[in-house]
Amino acid sequence: MAYEVLRPKSLVELLPKYHGNNKCVIYDTRVSCRTYGEYLYTQRIHTERLHTRQFFSEVIMSVRQSLLAILNQGQCYGYQLRSEFDRRTGSTWPLNVGQIYNTLDRLERDGLVEKADHDAEGQIYYQITDAGRAEVAGWLGSPVLRSPPTRDELAIKLAVAVTLPGVEIGQVIQVQRTATLRTLQELTKTKNATDEPESSEDIAWLLVIDSLIFAAEAEVRWLDHSEARLARASAAGLAAPLPLSTEVPKRGRPAKAHIASGGAR
Repeated sequence: MAYEVLRPKSLVELLPKYHGNNKCVIYDTRVSCRTYGEYLYTQRIHTERLHTRQFFSEVIMSVRQSLLAILNQGQCYGYQLRSEFDRRTGSTWPLNVGQIYNTLDRLERDGLVEKADHDAEGQIYYQITDAGRAEVAGWLGSPVLRSPPTRDELAIKLAVAVTLPGVEIGQVIQVQRTATLRTLQELTKTKNATDEPESSEDIAWLLVIDSLIFAAEAEVRWLDHSEARLARASAAGLAAPLPLSTEVPKRGRPAKAHIASGGAR
């Protein structure tokens, strides 16, 4: 399959053109993805979060329950489920086929789905069980409980920067705010270009765009709040650099010289 290699200048540069297109490669200096959805997903969720157990738990659970909810509409095979999931989420969080079938195996193990008939091409269909229907009803009727927050790069960056000498924290905030506002403008432009939904797929896509817009707006508000807080702290003389502590840590790796001298005794 031929892929188009692109170098996007911004987060949503390709959204209007490649909405729903799974045959392009998005590439920049940080990520290499097959679809704009994977790129968007990777940009939005910092890589640090991909290595946390809580985050993976949330992702696995949302995929599991979403596939189960789709099967509640009728029998599907693996590739069909993948396509249905993409249609209903605006292709923003694409799944690979292996993930689909691994999830189906677990659902079958738990008695929530079962294998049904297969077609002339050998595709095995899965159907939901009564226990699976009860699981879907419980999922849709209960709130999503957020896990404890993971490390956020921007929050860590500001927290460390405010303790360092020679750092103009106001400039750090302004650089980030400019970038976030640019992303917000692009997202809003994309939404306005597709703000007349003609199908449930369009509505699903707009829900995703709205989520990203609100996240960007919240970040701008937080930056404004942080700037005001730091200004008050500076006026009160509380924003001085934090020197290195002279207290010797109680635990740590001994120096090689110390180990050598200890071994000579």
